Amino acid sequence: MCGIVGYTGKRSAGNILIEGLKRLEYRGYDSAGIAVHEQEGIACVRSVGRIADLENRLSGTAISGSVGIAHTRWATHGSPSEANAHPHTDCKGNIYLVHNGIIENCDKLREQLKKEGHTFVSETDTEVIVHLVEKYFEGDLADAVRKALKKLIGTYGVAVICRQCPDTVVVARNGSPIVVGVGDDEYFVASDVAALVEHTKQIIYLDDNEIGVLRPNGFESLTIDNVPTTKNVTEVDWDIDMIGLDGFDAFMAKEIHEQPETIAAAFRGRLYNKECEARLGGLMDLGKTFFETQRIIISACGTAWHAALVGECMIEDMARIPVEVEYASEFRYRNPIIEPGTIVLVISQSGETADTLAAMREAKRRGIPALAISNVVGSTIARESDAGVYIHAGPEIGVASTKAFTSQVVVLYLISLMLGRAKGIGAAEGIKLIRALESIPDQVRRVLETEEQVKALAHKYYTKAENSLFLGRGYNFPIALEGALKLKEISYVHAEGYPAAEMKHGPIALITEDMPVVFIAIQDSIYDKILVNMEEVKARGGKVIAVATEGDTSIADRADDVIYVPHAPERLTPLLTVVPLQLLAYHVAKMKGCDVDKPRNLAKSVTVE
Repeated sequence: MCGIVGYTGKRSAGNILIEGLKRLEYRGYDSAGIAVHEQEGIACVRSVGRIADLENRLSGTAISGSVGIAHTRWATHGSPSEANAHPHTDCKGNIYLVHNGIIENCDKLREQLKKEGHTFVSETDTEVIVHLVEKYFEGDLADAVRKALKKLIGTYGVAVICRQCPDTVVVARNGSPIVVGVGDDEYFVASDVAALVEHTKQIIYLDDNEIGVLRPNGFESLTIDNVPTTKNVTEVDWDIDMIGLDGFDAFMAKEIHEQPETIAAAFRGRLYNKECEARLGGLMDLGKTFFETQRIIISACGTAWHAALVGECMIEDMARIPVEVEYASEFRYRNPIIEPGTIVLVISQSGETADTLAAMREAKRRGIPALAISNVVGSTIARESDAGVYIHAGPEIGVASTKAFTSQVVVLYLISLMLGRAKGIGAAEGIKLIRALESIPDQVRRVLETEEQVKALAHKYYTKAENSLFLGRGYNFPIALEGALKLKEISYVHAEGYPAAEMKHGPIALITEDMPVVFIAIQDSIYDKILVNMEEVKARGGKVIAVATEGDTSIADRADDVIYVPHAPERLTPLLTVVPLQLLAYHVAKMKGCDVDKPRNLAKSVTVE
């Protein structure tokens, strides 16, 4: 969740580090800090608040060194304060360290170190690590870091500098991502590729329990047990232009409007009209393991979990294979029954979500094939899965996921089509399914043309709505969940999503006069049922907002406001109905003065439990 940036080379480190932190602002943070080698020692400045506050603290301070580390912190141990901000240092101010993750045995280690004479000035678990490095330092920083890490229980991504090693940055990871960028006689460090692509596309991904030693003249890596390792350099497939705003006032807005292109990118080159089927190379290689599976467990968190629910409907409908959808955070800690013939499919935009990674590893530990849907090439989940599919959505910066969600749904549709054709869907039906998907990008463009109408709707309700309900059925029940989540995430309006028929089993008690209730009421196989649910809300004074199918002339008689989407096969309607709900959440949040790209208490990639 926090952000790490580091640099060693010939250039001035200060600007590189600050600009890198700005690229990571979307990850969520409450304080920031920087430490840079200077002739007199290491200069360190920290500040509570935004990176702009740190820049103000640095104003007039000449930080000219060419080696340094920086950090944005999201509080776990200890409240947001300057004392708890990173980098942290040892007793003598010789060693500085930044850390993402959680050290579970920090209390025990702190007490031991205090008895040995170490003085602590923060409430953080991180400070324990830097004092351990101090304890073991005898001139070799990498060796001291290695010995310190062996004492830790928990997760970490760390970057360390030391006054006695003026050209060196030591990094390490266990459960929290660290990537190294390769330049010309310079190396960069970050917890996310977004901080590096301005300078290099050549990336080295550290594995768990691995340490990297960076100097301007070279990079070396070793395990925590002091065994040298060999690392491959990967070239990232996007550049700095892809993480600009392109005229939009927020990344979320940009990413909502990118969906026609990102949906097309998710299926481009994967549809075969002549064979009337889809092909996903990473899964095709599994052969019988994939095509003869008897049961699928999909595990994910947050928005990806909602995509998984749509995927459950698709796979069971098209391939007639039973599917279970599990919260990754629950799957990893219970004792699920996993029979032979089962595969586990995990979904994570970042490929670094801690709970999802742990769920995948649990499946692999049990000898079950673990497949992955991810957006980030080289991410831990992508590297460790037995097979996988990239969604090709490009970098998603906004904390509230939008384009990644629709791309994940597209990939799940492709998987359903692959399995469905293998299980008996005929060629004629297969080509119909392909044609329908190929039409979706243009249909999403038409939905985006309703933005002014959605904006007016947001203006109508944003001052009144302290609570709201989102209701859907079948394929669009997960979209009700997703619409509610988006509103909660970025506007802080309390919203809940339910299957529409479940409303009368409890939630109907919440309906009051003028309470907004959003229905996804498209003309599908259960359209008549949802009309009855709408009448139940109207009878109790609630305000009905309907997302309906173009040409539906009767829906306006039952709804206070209607947003229309094009007609599409039922399986694909989630790709259309979710878009106005994304826009609604965005405009409500903007009108309430919320920071849509950096909502409070949230981070883009949840890399800790």
